[in-house]
Amino acid sequence: MPVKYPVLTYTNHGHTHELPLTPDRSQIIIGRSAYADVSLSTDPDISRLHATVEHIGGYWAVTDESLSRNGTFVNGTRIRGRRILHPGDVIRIGDSTLTYHGEPATGCGETAIGDTLDTPPELTPAQHAVLTELCRPFHNGTDHPVPASNQQIADALQLSTETVKSHLRALCSKFQVDEFARNEKRGRLVALALTNKIATPHTL
Repeated sequence: MPVKYPVLTYTNHGHTHELPLTPDRSQIIIGRSAYADVSLSTDPDISRLHATVEHIGGYWAVTDESLSRNGTFVNGTRIRGRRILHPGDVIRIGDSTLTYHGEPATGCGETAIGDTLDTPPELTPAQHAVLTELCRPFHNGTDHPVPASNQQIADALQLSTETVKSHLRALCSKFQVDEFARNEKRGRLVALALTNKIATPHTL
C-alpha cells in the first residue's frame, strides 16, 4: 500500500492545486515572487517572500519571521515565528488560503513533540545554551536550516564536542525523546524548543 503523505491545497488562477509534503522536500517558500514554490503573484497583499512551510523533527510547520508586510494567519490567529501544523489547519496570507491535510503526528505518547508542554523541563544554564545553539540555524536566515552540529555548538560555546554530547544526552532525557532514532532526536529537540519558545530569537 502506498504511503499517504500530508498535502497543502490552495487555489490560484481559479484552479485548485495539491502540493504533496514528502519528508525529503526542502523548505517550501510561499510568496508573490515567480521563484516561490507556491507563487501567488496576483495577490498584492502578499509579500515576495511571505512565509515558509518546512519539515522539522517529523512535523510540518509554517513560519513567518516578520518577512511579510501583512502577516500570516493560522485558523484566524496571526503567527509570529513558527507554528506546527495540524490536520485541517487553514493558513491565510493576503486573500489566499492554504489548507493542511494530513494525519496527526504519532509515536510520542500522549503529548506529541511539537505541541505545547504543560511544564517545560528545568534546564541548567549550560543546557539552555547548548539548546539555543542547536536551534540557531532556524533563526539566522539560512535557506534550508538543519539543527546545528556538535562541532558548531562546541565552537560557538568554546566547549569540547564530548561536553556538547553530554548536554544533548541530558536534554534528550529531559524532553523525553530518548525513544527516537538518533537522527531524529535533534529535530525533535528543535521542534519542542521552538514551539514552547525555549530557544527564541531573544536568546540567540
